[in-house]
Amino acid sequence: MSSFDEDGVGGTGSAYAQQRLVSESCMDLFLIEMVETICRTTAAETDADSDAMFYKLENMGYAVGQRMVERFTKDRPRFADTLDVVKFICKDLWSVMFKKQIDNLKTNHRGVYVLQDNSFRWFMRMSTDLGGADSAKKATPYMWFPCGMIRGALANLGVPSIVVAETSNLPQCTFQIKIAK
Repeated sequence: MSSFDEDGVGGTGSAYAQQRLVSESCMDLFLIEMVETICRTTAAETDADSDAMFYKLENMGYAVGQRMVERFTKDRPRFADTLDVVKFICKDLWSVMFKKQIDNLKTNHRGVYVLQDNSFRWFMRMSTDLGGADSAKKATPYMWFPCGMIRGALANLGVPSIVVAETSNLPQCTFQIKIAK
């Protein structure tokens, strides 16, 4: 019979319990299966069905983004302004999620931020036989989850927003954040 810590990991004070890491390949496979399951169980015959898939995936990402920010900002001082929050997302949070920082951050200084990832991790091994536009179209549902993650992280930091993503050339992906007034 084994004992469990408060977090359900066997043993007390074990190195495993303190580290709590997940294999990157397991996360990649989980994302693929999650998106495929949502797409399969939500018939995509109409735009309303497509919206339902977007809503489910984006809301799942939203919850994950909120929890991640909660965990990684608990010992940090408050951010001075919205730009500092977005920089935190681009540098610190993106590094935790994708093992790299955002490649490019642009702003119009009026509440719109564009984050560009030239080698988006979840698109690195994605392709189709037709390539180009076909690959970008099939990659669309895989952008909804990270859009939700960004929106959830921003919301938990007091920055309500709308986040949309687009890709035209895999593995590049661009996320546009519009700060809600």
